[in-house]
Amino acid sequence: MKKILVFAGTTEGRLIAKRAGELCLDCYVSTATEYGKEILGHIEHVNRMSGRMEVSQMCAFIWDKKIELVIDATHPFAREVTENIQKACRKADCEYVRCLREKEEEDSGGGMKVFASVREAAAFLKDTKGNILLTTGTKELKEYRRIPGFEKRCYARVLSTVSSVKQAAELGFEGKHLIAMQGPFSKEMNIALLRQVKAAYFVTKESGQAGGFQEKRQAAEETGTELVVIRRPREEGKNLAEVLEYLAYLAKVPD
Repeated sequence: MKKILVFAGTTEGRLIAKRAGELCLDCYVSTATEYGKEILGHIEHVNRMSGRMEVSQMCAFIWDKKIELVIDATHPFAREVTENIQKACRKADCEYVRCLREKEEEDSGGGMKVFASVREAAAFLKDTKGNILLTTGTKELKEYRRIPGFEKRCYARVLSTVSSVKQAAELGFEGKHLIAMQGPFSKEMNIALLRQVKAAYFVTKESGQAGGFQEKRQAAEETGTELVVIRRPREEGKNLAEVLEYLAYLAKVPD
């Protein structure tokens, strides 16, 4: 039976880890943070670990544990992490599978602006008026500082971790303009928050069903808020159902 390493930190990663445990596969699951590890919870037959790894560390782990398959179920916007995992797998001569998040339906018009990057979205928002709810993550918050009066116009919803809150505060998002919550969120929760901050714009990433994108879109439509979407990078790989099916296949393959 192949030894498997799953890079998780997403809903897909948790489901893959859970299925690997159910199938009694020899599996390690890696998350970038201890918080991500805690969300995984205890999974029978699965070895959990946390901490970011450089390419050299990934290679060393793959060689040391004799890993034969790496499943990359990291966030679709974590491009640098995915590139590092791919480099490590090529160097270690290990099979690599990218788990893709499902595609969104194309916009049929009406209240949605789509951009290739957070920087482009922030450039657009510079010339607008009204409050802005930001849900694109802590790492990109610095881009919104380009918006005149961002301290009063922008409300940042970030993960409820000490590091996320600290980083956001250091960038100038404080008090009622900093909202720390763990998603994904229901349509009703999004509607309540949009109304609470009197948002004219709702900024999000094309995060798929696992990231609550449809609930955000519906909330924006119902409140008359303009949705600003950061398009997901295009990739090749297997969807979640295909990855789970592959795990089931591996569980049946004799040693």
